[in-house]
Amino acid sequence: MNLIPATILTGFLGSGKTTLLKRVLEESHGQKIAVIENELGAESIDNEILVTDSKEQIIQMNNGCICCTIREDLREALQLLAAKKRQGLLDFDRVVIETTGLADPGPVAQTFFMDDEIAESYLLDSILTLVDAKHAMTQLDERQQARRQVGFADQIFISKTDLVAQEEVAALMHRLKQMNPRAPQKAVHFGEVALNEVFDLRGFNLNTKLDIDPDFLKEEEEHEHHDHVHGEHCDHPAHHHRHDDDVKSFVFRSARAFDPAKLEDFLGAIVNIYGPRMLRYKGVLHMSGTDRKVIFQGVHQLMGSDLGPNWAEGEERASKMVFIGIDLPQDIFLQGMEQCLV
Repeated sequence: MNLIPATILTGFLGSGKTTLLKRVLEESHGQKIAVIENELGAESIDNEILVTDSKEQIIQMNNGCICCTIREDLREALQLLAAKKRQGLLDFDRVVIETTGLADPGPVAQTFFMDDEIAESYLLDSILTLVDAKHAMTQLDERQQARRQVGFADQIFISKTDLVAQEEVAALMHRLKQMNPRAPQKAVHFGEVALNEVFDLRGFNLNTKLDIDPDFLKEEEEHEHHDHVHGEHCDHPAHHHRHDDDVKSFVFRSARAFDPAKLEDFLGAIVNIYGPRMLRYKGVLHMSGTDRKVIFQGVHQLMGSDLGPNWAEGEERASKMVFIGIDLPQDIFLQGMEQCLV
């Protein structure tokens, strides 16, 4: 059986997760989607789409999609769905997990790596985060869960942009970019999103984003150079207010090769100490002893690396690694990485 792609849909209360999901489920794309909901309270797919009295935990919908409300552990729900698919009792192509608005996506993502049985059945595709333009600034100021959801994202959808001024949307987008430079942002209207922006993003595939687009951090570098005081004639979009968010990103770069043993020891040590605060980290590394790129990524304490393609002829061999986390000591990380170079 091929691995079943899984998508985690997260976002603060009222950000429009259910609207987006409802739209994806109702679109005639020919895909059979299993939805695992661990939404608390009344705003659930069952009430909105499945007008049914069924007390079944798994409900087959008329377009072939499936809805599964978690009353127990996520792991058990995933195992149950995979087992039913193997036995031919259920037919679906992919899984979407809608988390409660207050959830930290970290443990949900870790389920796919820590549990062998789940890892043998599923492939975590990406984490999608919905951000409500009207309330996001306050939520990001006041709620760490909202900031964590942004830090984990592979793709950010901004809803309700029609309810706020363009300058406010620009300021929000700038803030989100500072927190998570690796997630593309897109404004969405009532959940209208093309399917190719929701599925098969391969956010957790080691050989993606950085390898395909090595310049994806260019814009971030420009922001770093423009950290000047904004005067009244400054033409940057309204980001005069500097938000000191605890979720921040920073980048390590070097043209020198890493010593593999030193790097492994250092990363092992920092993950041991700062793992719970390390949301996502990912990079393409230049290692001594190999002509191939080493693709590296992690979530919290779990990290992994893979050999990527060969460095192309004439291509500059350089390491580039982005860290996104909560109050991470940037100097310790950058100096430590520097000391692992050959």
